[in-house]
Amino acid sequence: MARPLRIEYDGALYHITSRGNEKKPIYRKDGDCRKFLKILSELPARYQVVIHGYVLMENHYHLLIETPKGNITRVMHYLNTAYTVYFNKKHQRVGHLFQGRYKGLLIEKERYLLSVSRYIHLNPVRALIVKRPEEYKWSSYLDYIGRSIKEKWLTSEWILGQYSTRETQAKNLYKIFIEEGLTAAEDDPFNHVKAGPVIGNEDFIEKIKKKLDLKEHREIPESRRLARDISCKRVIEEVAKRLRLSEQEIRSVGKRGNFARKITFYLLRKLTDISNEEIGRYFGVGYTAVSQGASRARKELVANRKYRKVVRELDAKLSEE
Repeated sequence: MARPLRIEYDGALYHITSRGNEKKPIYRKDGDCRKFLKILSELPARYQVVIHGYVLMENHYHLLIETPKGNITRVMHYLNTAYTVYFNKKHQRVGHLFQGRYKGLLIEKERYLLSVSRYIHLNPVRALIVKRPEEYKWSSYLDYIGRSIKEKWLTSEWILGQYSTRETQAKNLYKIFIEEGLTAAEDDPFNHVKAGPVIGNEDFIEKIKKKLDLKEHREIPESRRLARDISCKRVIEEVAKRLRLSEQEIRSVGKRGNFARKITFYLLRKLTDISNEEIGRYFGVGYTAVSQGASRARKELVANRKYRKVVRELDAKLSEE
Protein backbone atom coordinates (compact mmCIF):
# COMPACT_ATOMS: atom_id res chain seq x y z
CA MET A 1 0.00 0.00 0.00
CA ALA A 2 1.33 3.44 -0.94
CA ARG A 3 2.14 5.61 2.03
CA PRO A 4 -0.06 8.69 2.48
CA LEU A 5 1.35 12.12 1.84
CA ARG A 6 2.03 14.26 4.90
CA ILE A 7 2.55 17.87 3.91
CA GLU A 8 4.78 19.46 6.51
CA TYR A 9 6.41 22.87 6.46
CA ASP A 10 6.93 25.75 8.85
CA GLY A 11 3.69 27.65 9.35
CA ALA A 12 1.34 24.99 7.91
CA LEU A 13 -2.25 25.02 9.17
CA TYR A 14 -4.40 21.88 9.29
CA HIS A 15 -7.90 20.61 9.89
CA ILE A 16 -7.23 17.31 11.66
CA THR A 17 -9.70 14.49 12.26
CA SER A 18 -9.29 11.07 13.80
CA ARG A 19 -12.00 8.44 14.28
CA GLY A 20 -12.46 5.52 16.61
CA ASN A 21 -11.58 2.08 15.30
CA GLU A 22 -14.69 0.49 13.73
CA LYS A 23 -16.41 3.85 14.46
CA LYS A 24 -16.54 2.95 18.16
CA PRO A 25 -16.54 5.66 20.88
CA ILE A 26 -13.22 7.19 21.85
CA TYR A 27 -14.81 9.04 24.78
CA ARG A 28 -17.04 7.03 27.13
CA LYS A 29 -17.29 9.47 30.02
CA ASP A 30 -16.71 13.15 30.70
CA GLY A 31 -13.44 12.19 32.35
CA ASP A 32 -12.17 10.88 29.01
CA CYS A 33 -12.88 14.23 27.35
CA ARG A 34 -11.13 16.07 30.15
CA LYS A 35 -8.09 13.81 29.83
CA PHE A 36 -7.95 14.31 26.06
CA LEU A 37 -8.05 18.08 26.51
CA LYS A 38 -5.34 17.82 29.16
CA ILE A 39 -3.06 16.07 26.65
CA LEU A 40 -4.09 18.54 23.96
CA SER A 41 -3.18 21.42 26.26
CA GLU A 42 0.40 20.14 26.45
CA LEU A 43 1.01 20.46 22.71
CA PRO A 44 1.68 24.22 22.45
CA ALA A 45 4.48 24.11 25.03
CA ARG A 46 5.86 20.73 23.98
CA TYR A 47 5.79 21.24 20.20
CA GLN A 48 5.27 25.02 19.79
CA VAL A 49 2.02 24.52 17.88
CA VAL A 50 -0.95 26.89 17.77
CA ILE A 51 -4.40 25.39 18.45
CA HIS A 52 -7.15 27.49 16.88
CA GLY A 53 -10.11 25.29 17.73
CA TYR A 54 -11.48 21.85 18.54
CA VAL A 55 -14.62 19.78 19.02
CA LEU A 56 -14.78 16.35 20.63
CA MET A 57 -17.55 14.07 19.37
CA GLU A 58 -18.34 10.59 20.70
CA ASN A 59 -16.30 8.62 18.16
CA HIS A 60 -14.06 11.27 16.58
CA TYR A 61 -12.57 14.70 17.01
CA HIS A 62 -11.81 17.80 14.93
CA LEU A 63 -8.80 20.05 15.53
CA LEU A 64 -7.46 23.22 13.93
CA ILE A 65 -3.68 23.18 14.42
CA GLU A 66 -0.97 25.49 13.07
CA THR A 67 2.63 24.28 13.10
CA PRO A 68 5.28 27.05 13.10
CA LYS A 69 7.92 24.30 13.15
CA GLY A 70 6.41 22.01 10.50
CA ASN A 71 6.06 19.01 12.83
CA ILE A 72 2.45 17.80 12.53
CA THR A 73 3.41 14.09 12.31
CA ARG A 74 5.28 14.17 15.64
CA VAL A 75 2.48 16.21 17.24
CA MET A 76 -0.27 13.81 16.20
CA HIS A 77 1.74 10.72 17.09
CA TYR A 78 2.14 12.03 20.62
CA LEU A 79 -1.51 13.08 20.99
CA ASN A 80 -3.08 9.86 19.73
CA THR A 81 -0.55 7.57 21.40
CA ALA A 82 -0.76 9.27 24.80
CA TYR A 83 -4.54 9.25 24.75
CA THR A 84 -4.71 5.62 23.60
CA VAL A 85 -2.44 4.53 26.46
CA TYR A 86 -4.70 6.36 28.93
CA PHE A 87 -7.95 5.07 27.41
CA ASN A 88 -6.84 1.43 27.27
CA LYS A 89 -5.64 1.47 30.84
CA LYS A 90 -8.71 3.32 32.10
CA HIS A 91 -11.20 1.02 30.39
CA GLN A 92 -9.17 -2.20 30.62
CA ARG A 93 -8.84 -2.79 26.91
CA VAL A 94 -6.04 -3.49 24.44
CA GLY A 95 -5.40 -2.76 20.79
CA HIS A 96 -5.92 0.20 18.48
CA LEU A 97 -8.25 2.95 19.61
CA PHE A 98 -8.15 5.02 16.41
CA GLN A 99 -9.03 3.91 12.90
CA GLY A 100 -5.73 4.09 11.09
CA ARG A 101 -3.77 7.31 10.92
CA TYR A 102 -5.29 10.72 11.44
CA LYS A 103 -6.59 12.65 8.43
CA GLY A 104 -5.17 16.11 7.82
CA LEU A 105 -6.31 18.77 5.36
CA LEU A 106 -3.97 21.67 4.76
CA ILE A 107 -5.87 24.96 4.94
CA GLU A 108 -5.21 28.29 3.27
CA LYS A 109 -5.44 30.36 6.42
CA GLU A 110 -6.53 33.73 5.08
CA ARG A 111 -9.37 32.37 2.93
CA TYR A 112 -10.69 29.31 4.76
CA LEU A 113 -9.82 29.23 8.47
CA LEU A 114 -12.98 31.14 9.39
CA SER A 115 -15.31 28.86 7.46
CA VAL A 116 -13.59 25.69 8.73
CA SER A 117 -13.87 26.97 12.31
CA ARG A 118 -17.61 27.44 11.79
CA TYR A 119 -17.86 23.97 10.31
CA ILE A 120 -16.30 22.30 13.36
CA HIS A 121 -18.17 24.44 15.90
CA LEU A 122 -21.49 23.52 14.26
CA ASN A 123 -20.63 19.82 14.18
CA PRO A 124 -22.68 18.95 17.32
CA VAL A 125 -25.68 20.77 15.82
CA ARG A 126 -25.43 18.91 12.52
CA ALA A 127 -25.19 15.66 14.49
CA LEU A 128 -28.47 16.60 16.26
CA ILE A 129 -26.83 16.40 19.69
CA VAL A 130 -27.78 19.99 20.54
CA LYS A 131 -29.87 22.70 18.92
CA ARG A 132 -27.35 25.46 19.44
CA PRO A 133 -23.53 25.26 19.46
CA GLU A 134 -23.17 26.95 22.88
CA GLU A 135 -25.10 24.05 24.44
CA TYR A 136 -22.22 21.67 23.68
CA LYS A 137 -19.45 21.79 26.28
CA TRP A 138 -16.70 19.79 24.54
CA SER A 139 -15.92 22.47 22.00
CA SER A 140 -13.77 25.60 21.80
CA TYR A 141 -16.85 27.62 20.86
CA LEU A 142 -17.63 28.55 24.46
CA ASP A 143 -14.15 30.07 24.75
CA TYR A 144 -14.67 32.01 21.54
CA ILE A 145 -17.87 33.68 22.67
CA GLY A 146 -16.78 34.26 26.28
CA ARG A 147 -19.08 31.70 27.89
CA SER A 148 -16.18 29.98 29.69
CA ILE A 149 -12.80 30.95 31.09
CA LYS A 150 -10.45 30.99 28.13
CA GLU A 151 -7.85 28.25 28.12
CA LYS A 152 -4.33 29.69 27.87
CA TRP A 153 -3.34 27.01 25.36
CA LEU A 154 -6.17 27.87 22.96
CA THR A 155 -5.50 30.66 20.44
CA SER A 156 -8.60 32.55 19.36
CA GLU A 157 -6.90 35.87 18.62
CA TRP A 158 -6.37 35.34 14.90
CA ILE A 159 -9.96 34.32 14.12
CA LEU A 160 -11.54 36.94 16.39
CA GLY A 161 -9.11 39.52 15.05
CA GLN A 162 -10.72 39.19 11.63
CA TYR A 163 -13.78 40.94 13.11
CA SER A 164 -12.47 43.57 15.48
CA THR A 165 -9.53 44.58 17.65
CA ARG A 166 -12.03 45.06 20.48
CA GLU A 167 -12.48 41.70 22.18
CA THR A 168 -16.16 42.01 23.15
CA GLN A 169 -17.19 43.21 19.71
CA ALA A 170 -15.12 40.51 18.01
CA LYS A 171 -16.79 37.78 20.10
CA ASN A 172 -20.26 39.12 19.33
CA LEU A 173 -19.55 39.32 15.60
CA TYR A 174 -18.06 35.82 15.54
CA LYS A 175 -21.17 34.53 17.33
CA ILE A 176 -23.30 36.11 14.61
CA PHE A 177 -21.13 34.47 11.94
CA ILE A 178 -21.57 31.04 13.57
CA GLU A 179 -25.33 31.49 13.98
CA GLU A 180 -25.69 32.40 10.32
CA GLY A 181 -24.77 28.78 9.68
CA LEU A 182 -27.86 27.70 11.64
CA THR A 183 -30.36 29.54 9.49
CA ALA A 184 -28.72 30.00 6.10
CA ALA A 185 -27.26 27.48 3.69
CA GLU A 186 -23.82 27.03 5.19
CA ASP A 187 -20.94 27.10 2.72
CA ASP A 188 -19.25 23.75 3.23
CA PRO A 189 -15.51 24.56 3.16
CA PHE A 190 -14.78 20.99 2.11
CA ASN A 191 -16.41 21.76 -1.24
CA HIS A 192 -13.20 23.72 -1.81
CA VAL A 193 -10.91 20.70 -1.48
CA LYS A 194 -9.31 21.00 -4.90
CA ALA A 195 -6.20 18.89 -4.83
CA GLY A 196 -5.86 15.91 -2.55
CA PRO A 197 -5.30 17.13 1.00
CA VAL A 198 -5.48 20.90 0.37
CA ILE A 199 -8.23 23.51 0.90
CA GLY A 200 -7.14 26.61 -0.97
CA ASN A 201 -7.17 28.57 -4.19
CA GLU A 202 -4.99 28.00 -7.23
CA ASP A 203 -2.15 30.28 -6.08
CA PHE A 204 -1.98 28.52 -2.72
CA ILE A 205 -1.88 25.10 -4.38
CA GLU A 206 0.94 26.22 -6.66
CA LYS A 207 2.93 27.25 -3.59
CA ILE A 208 2.33 23.82 -2.05
CA LYS A 209 3.49 22.09 -5.23
CA LYS A 210 6.77 23.99 -5.06
CA LYS A 211 7.22 23.19 -1.39
CA LEU A 212 6.63 19.48 -2.05
CA ASP A 213 9.01 19.34 -5.03
CA LEU A 214 6.51 16.93 -6.62
CA LYS A 215 8.92 15.48 -9.17
CA GLU A 216 10.69 13.76 -6.29
CA HIS A 217 7.48 12.37 -4.81
CA ARG A 218 5.62 10.83 -7.75
CA GLU A 219 5.08 7.57 -5.88
CA ILE A 220 2.79 9.29 -3.40
CA PRO A 221 -0.90 9.22 -4.47
CA GLU A 222 -1.74 12.73 -3.22
CA SER A 223 1.29 14.13 -5.03
CA ARG A 224 0.02 12.69 -8.29
CA ARG A 225 -3.34 14.28 -7.62
CA LEU A 226 -1.77 17.68 -6.98
CA ALA A 227 0.38 17.45 -10.08
CA ARG A 228 -2.05 16.20 -12.69
CA ASP A 229 -4.15 18.40 -14.93
CA ILE A 230 -7.56 16.87 -15.69
CA SER A 231 -9.90 18.93 -17.86
CA CYS A 232 -13.69 19.27 -17.70
CA LYS A 233 -13.88 17.59 -21.10
CA ARG A 234 -11.84 14.60 -19.91
CA VAL A 235 -14.10 13.96 -16.91
CA ILE A 236 -17.23 14.31 -19.05
CA GLU A 237 -15.81 11.81 -21.55
CA GLU A 238 -15.30 9.19 -18.86
CA VAL A 239 -18.70 9.78 -17.21
CA ALA A 240 -20.43 9.60 -20.62
CA LYS A 241 -18.64 6.37 -21.50
CA ARG A 242 -19.40 4.74 -18.14
CA LEU A 243 -23.10 5.72 -18.13
CA ARG A 244 -23.59 5.26 -21.88
CA LEU A 245 -24.72 8.83 -22.44
CA SER A 246 -23.74 11.53 -24.86
CA GLU A 247 -21.65 14.43 -23.64
CA GLN A 248 -24.48 16.75 -24.63
CA GLU A 249 -26.89 14.93 -22.29
CA ILE A 250 -24.50 15.47 -19.39
CA ARG A 251 -24.10 19.17 -20.19
CA SER A 252 -27.86 19.66 -20.63
CA VAL A 253 -28.96 22.52 -18.36
CA GLY A 254 -32.71 22.04 -18.22
CA LYS A 255 -32.83 18.34 -17.38
CA ARG A 256 -33.95 17.72 -13.79
CA GLY A 257 -32.24 15.07 -11.70
CA ASN A 258 -29.27 14.90 -14.05
CA PHE A 259 -27.19 12.51 -11.95
CA ALA A 260 -24.46 12.26 -14.58
CA ARG A 261 -23.88 16.00 -14.44
CA LYS A 262 -23.92 15.99 -10.63
CA ILE A 263 -21.26 13.30 -10.38
CA THR A 264 -19.25 15.13 -13.02
CA PHE A 265 -19.32 18.21 -10.76
CA TYR A 266 -18.41 16.00 -7.79
CA LEU A 267 -15.42 14.44 -9.57
CA LEU A 268 -14.19 17.78 -10.89
CA ARG A 269 -14.33 19.27 -7.39
CA LYS A 270 -12.56 16.25 -5.92
CA LEU A 271 -9.89 15.57 -8.52
CA THR A 272 -8.99 18.97 -9.95
CA ASP A 273 -8.24 22.52 -8.93
CA ILE A 274 -10.78 23.93 -11.39
CA SER A 275 -12.92 26.54 -9.62
CA ASN A 276 -16.72 26.42 -9.38
CA GLU A 277 -16.84 29.51 -11.61
CA GLU A 278 -14.76 27.84 -14.33
CA ILE A 279 -16.80 24.63 -14.17
CA GLY A 280 -20.00 26.66 -14.29
CA ARG A 281 -18.87 28.53 -17.40
CA TYR A 282 -18.06 25.25 -19.14
CA PHE A 283 -21.53 23.87 -18.35
CA GLY A 284 -23.42 27.13 -18.85
CA VAL A 285 -24.58 27.39 -15.22
CA GLY A 286 -23.76 29.55 -12.20
CA TYR A 287 -21.07 28.60 -9.69
CA THR A 288 -23.71 27.92 -7.01
CA ALA A 289 -25.27 25.25 -9.26
CA VAL A 290 -21.89 23.52 -9.38
CA SER A 291 -21.51 23.59 -5.60
CA GLN A 292 -25.10 22.41 -5.04
CA GLY A 293 -24.78 19.67 -7.67
CA ALA A 294 -21.60 18.30 -6.10
CA SER A 295 -23.21 18.43 -2.66
CA ARG A 296 -26.30 16.54 -3.87
CA ALA A 297 -24.09 13.94 -5.50
CA ARG A 298 -22.32 13.32 -2.19
CA LYS A 299 -25.65 12.75 -0.46
CA GLU A 300 -26.83 10.37 -3.18
CA LEU A 301 -23.57 8.43 -2.94
CA VAL A 302 -24.16 7.86 0.76
CA ALA A 303 -27.66 6.51 0.11
CA ASN A 304 -27.10 4.51 -3.07
CA ARG A 305 -24.58 1.66 -3.28
CA LYS A 306 -24.87 1.39 -7.07
CA TYR A 307 -23.96 5.08 -7.49
CA ARG A 308 -21.01 4.66 -5.10
CA LYS A 309 -19.66 1.81 -7.22
CA VAL A 310 -19.91 3.87 -10.40
CA VAL A 311 -18.14 6.87 -8.86
CA ARG A 312 -15.40 4.74 -7.29
CA GLU A 313 -14.65 3.24 -10.70
CA LEU A 314 -14.58 6.66 -12.36
CA ASP A 315 -12.41 8.09 -9.59
CA ALA A 316 -9.94 5.21 -9.93
CA LYS A 317 -9.84 5.56 -13.71
CA LEU A 318 -9.21 9.29 -13.69
CA SER A 319 -6.75 9.08 -10.79
CA GLU A 320 -4.48 6.85 -12.85
CA GLU A 321 -3.87 9.63 -15.38
